[in-house]
Amino acid sequence: MMMFKSQRVITPEGERAASVIVGDGQIVAIEAYDFHADDIPVVDYQQRVLMPGIVDSHVHINEPGRTDWEGFDTATHAAAAGGITTVVDMPLNCIPVTITAQALQEKLAVLDDKLWIDAGFWGGATADNLGELPDLLDAGVLGVKSFTIHSGIDEFQFVNETQLTDAMRELAKRGMPHLVHAELDHAHSEPMSIASSYQSFLKTRPPAWENDAIAMVIRVMKTLIAEGLQPHAHIVHLSSAEALPMIQQARADGLNLTVETCPHYLVLEAETIPDGQATYKCCPPIREKSNQDLLWQALLDGTIDCVVSDHSPCTPQLKNIDSGDLEKAWGGISGLQFGLPLLWTHAQDKGMSLTQLIELMSARPARLTGLTNKGSIAIGQQADFCVFDPDGQFTVTPEIIHHRHKISPYVGKTLQGVVVATLLAGQTIYQQGEFVGSARGRALLKEAVQ
Repeated sequence: MMMFKSQRVITPEGERAASVIVGDGQIVAIEAYDFHADDIPVVDYQQRVLMPGIVDSHVHINEPGRTDWEGFDTATHAAAAGGITTVVDMPLNCIPVTITAQALQEKLAVLDDKLWIDAGFWGGATADNLGELPDLLDAGVLGVKSFTIHSGIDEFQFVNETQLTDAMRELAKRGMPHLVHAELDHAHSEPMSIASSYQSFLKTRPPAWENDAIAMVIRVMKTLIAEGLQPHAHIVHLSSAEALPMIQQARADGLNLTVETCPHYLVLEAETIPDGQATYKCCPPIREKSNQDLLWQALLDGTIDCVVSDHSPCTPQLKNIDSGDLEKAWGGISGLQFGLPLLWTHAQDKGMSLTQLIELMSARPARLTGLTNKGSIAIGQQADFCVFDPDGQFTVTPEIIHHRHKISPYVGKTLQGVVVATLLAGQTIYQQGEFVGSARGRALLKEAVQ
C-alpha cells in the first residue's frame, strides 16, 4: 500500500485536497488530505497537482517495419516524460500495417522490454481487408481507423462510401468505435506546386475536403441507423471549424459521433508558420487563427470531445529538414511529449481550467477506447498519475526531447507547466527529468479490458 497526497488532486468531482491510497496498482480509497495511517508509506506532493495519467489515443509508433521513424521504446519514453500513461497505437505506418490479425500478432511480438507505459492498438479498415475485419476485431484491437483519402502509404488503402458503410456496419454490430481520417478530394485535384511555401501547401488541403468527408460519415451513420444499428464514428484530428455546425446537428439528431483535435491545431497558426519548415506540415493542415479560435470554443462547449497528439514522426531526411521542400516532405507533427504544457500554456487565456483540460486529455480518450479502468482518479481505477507543476516553465530544446528524432515545430518555444513525475499502476516511472526503474507497461487488448 502507498498513499499519495496533494493539496490539488483532480477527481471526477473536481479539484480537492486529498490522500489517494493505492494497493496492487489500483486506487483503493480516497481520503481527506490530513488522513493518517501508521502502516502506509506516504508521498506528499503538496501544492503540485496530482492528476490522472494522460490517455493519448492517437499515436503513430511505426514499429515493426519503420522503427527508424520511431518505435515503442522511444515513443513510450517520450510519453512518460509528458505525463502520458496510456497510448493507443495507430495501424500505420508500421510494416505490416495492422489490418489483419496476423499483423497485430507481429506487432505484439516486438514489445518485450519496450513499453514504459501501457499501450493499446487500433486496427485498420481498408479497401482491401474487409474480409479480414472479423478476425482482426477478435484479435484484440480497440476499434479501427479508415482513411477517406490516400493515407500517405500505398499499403493502407483508403475507402469509398460503400466500403466505409460495410466496415462501420461490422464495428456497429460489436459496439466498437470506427475512427475516420476525414478528407475527401471529390475533384481529384491536380497537384499544385508547393515548393517551400506553407501558404501554398495550405491551399492544397481546403476545409471543404474535411467538411465533405464528415458529411459522408454522417450519411453512412444514418444508413446504418436505418438498419437498426447504433454506429459510433469518431472523427480524428479535426482541423476545419467549418464542420462544427454539421457535427452539432448530427448529435442533435441522435448520432453517436465523437470528435478529437490536436495541440498543433490549437496552438499553431497558419499566419505565423515560416516557409521551408516542414516540421509544421501535417494533414489536414494547421489553419488560420480565426479557425483556431472556433476550435477552442468547440472544446469549451463540448462539441469536440478530446485532445490527442497525432504524433506522426519520420526521419529528418523524409521531413526534408535540410532542403525545406514542403511539397515532398512527409506530413506529420512530432510533439508527443509536450501536449499537456502546450495546451495549458494557452488554455488559461481561453478560460479553460486545468480540471477541464484533463477531462479532455484523460477521461474522454479513455472512454473512447473502452479502457474503463483508465483516465480518472477514482476508486477501482488503475493508479496512473501525472504530477504537474502548473506554474513552472521550460523551453523546448532538442536535448530534452525523448522521441527518436529530436525535431519538432515546438523547439525553441517556452511553455508553462512542468511534468514533475509520472506513475504507472502506482509506481514512479519518470521523475524530475529522469526515468525510474524499467519498462513495465502492458499491452492492452480488447478482451483484457471488457
